[in-house]
Amino acid sequence: QVQLVESGGGLVQPGGSLRLSCAASGHTSGTNAMGWFRQAPGKDREFVAAISRSGGNTIYADSVKGRFTISRDNAKNTLYLQMNSLKPEATAVYSCAASTYVLGYPPQFEYWGQGTLVTVSE
Repeated sequence: QVQLVESGGGLVQPGGSLRLSCAASGHTSGTNAMGWFRQAPGKDREFVAAISRSGGNTIYADSVKGRFTISRDNAKNTLYLQMNSLKPEATAVYSCAASTYVLGYPPQFEYWGQGTLVTVSE
């Protein structure tokens, strides 16, 4: 089992930046691909970004390409999401996910965090 805990959410103005973190614990040696998803109020959960175990391969949703960057520090068992040029439509609960499988498309995940709320508003 892998436990995931997100942090770093909050209120930010449009155009601002925020960095989310996801700390993994438990059987982290078996963790391979990791990713971020988000769910806006009244909408389905959507894929944001994913990264391979080495960090050498990444996948992004078209809506965040060029503005969001996913990264990981395996020594710290931590996943990150740097979000720049935030728009109001980015308001959502952001959750991280982990998989024992290599990064594929579409990415498949078995473990999920509870999420952290990001609000983009004046």
